[in-house]
Amino acid sequence: MENEIFTPLLEQFMSSPLVTWVKTFGPLAGRNGTNLEEYVALVDGVFLNEVMLQINPKSANQRINKKVNNDTSLRIQNLSILVKQIKTYYQETLQQLIVMSLPNVLIIGRNPFSGKNRLSQCWRKLLVL
Repeated sequence: MENEIFTPLLEQFMSSPLVTWVKTFGPLAGRNGTNLEEYVALVDGVFLNEVMLQINPKSANQRINKKVNNDTSLRIQNLSILVKQIKTYYQETLQQLIVMSLPNVLIIGRNPFSGKNRLSQCWRKLLVL
């Protein structure tokens, strides 16, 4: 049942303008990666942290866990580092304060394959930042 809900949401999310923009930084999951493989690459936080490093190369380079292997705690740690890097970039480089509520990395990290609308909103917040 959840797969029937998740698959259309996955396709819609992966074809969104934000994901399309993120893909301009490089392939998410090899040349012929499926939507699911590309989504996993986003969920793990490794690729998005690499994108953030390209946007702000002078940022303090924190250790990213490159081999997440579906480990919830490593995924949450990578996403937490990403949100911290984004906040720092906004404050130090752009000299702007983020006033919107930040995405809940615990929700994304614990259940990245949930078809819930709340999860989709968290992901959009993360990519909008």
